[in-house]
Amino acid sequence: MKRNILVVSGAAVVALGAYLLLGGIDKDKPSAQDTTDIKQLVQEYSSSSLDNLSASITSEQLIVTDSNNKEKTYDLPKDEFFVSIAPYVENTHPCATHSLTGCQGELTDDEFKVYIEDSEGNVIVDQEMKSLSNGFIDLWLPRDKQYNVTIEQDGKAAKSELSTFKSDNTCVTTMQLAESI
Repeated sequence: MKRNILVVSGAAVVALGAYLLLGGIDKDKPSAQDTTDIKQLVQEYSSSSLDNLSASITSEQLIVTDSNNKEKTYDLPKDEFFVSIAPYVENTHPCATHSLTGCQGELTDDEFKVYIEDSEGNVIVDQEMKSLSNGFIDLWLPRDKQYNVTIEQDGKAAKSELSTFKSDNTCVTTMQLAESI
């Protein structure tokens, strides 16, 4: 009897181990905690000035490089796309891949009315937002869609189309605020 219990217990342990080892748990799918952590990490790099490293963000990865040129990458959520917009009046810079620690926009710590709708007319964002100390407004939008973006401030507005496909830019520095007509 004791031997049967040991055999059954051993078989259960082996079965559980095989299940876990052979992919019973989807390791490629990020957990809700992983998604929260990566978004928090992006926010921390974007909103602080860190002298000893640089961080940039592509459509698929956060890339952090330390002072020894050692690079660490983090996969972004599969269903969300990070884009950072720097509305401006006079000064901008060309940009495609946003540098969380290097890009500097003109209008820092300013309030804006941000309105974004997808190509089907669904409102994605409709709120007051404040630019960070780097002059950018960071957004997480659903992937693989096209959007119409309007940013307003003090009677001036900028409108643009943007999309969130794999080949799209994460840095938008082309939205010049002009008098609304």
